[in-house]
Amino acid sequence: MEETLITSLSWGRMEVTIGGQIYHFKDCKIWPGGARAWNWAETGTEHVPGIQPADIEEVLSQKIDVLVLACGVFGRLGVCAETETLLCERGIPYHIEKTKQAVALFNDLAKQGKRVGGLFHSTC
Repeated sequence: MEETLITSLSWGRMEVTIGGQIYHFKDCKIWPGGARAWNWAETGTEHVPGIQPADIEEVLSQKIDVLVLACGVFGRLGVCAETETLLCERGIPYHIEKTKQAVALFNDLAKQGKRVGGLFHSTC
């Protein structure tokens, strides 16, 4: 499996490195060996109520061990109660953090060899 890490974060821009290949996103979904832009319009996501079950399904389908949800630099992106319920029902450990802390946690878990996935919001 190619190592997947978030190698840079700045306002409105994230750099993800997968097996030496660099990708740039504003917001992204990321999992072992893959990542893609997270387009909120696909599911109608807004800051409130926040990350919905439909937003996380693609990442969960990658058979991850743990999920990291980054709620923005200032924590303004919420997480729907239904999303947390779904994760609990499936037995998926998860963390909800502001983006800077979420990036550090994601990278730490990945370096430990965990199959970590995440959704990352790089602004507010």
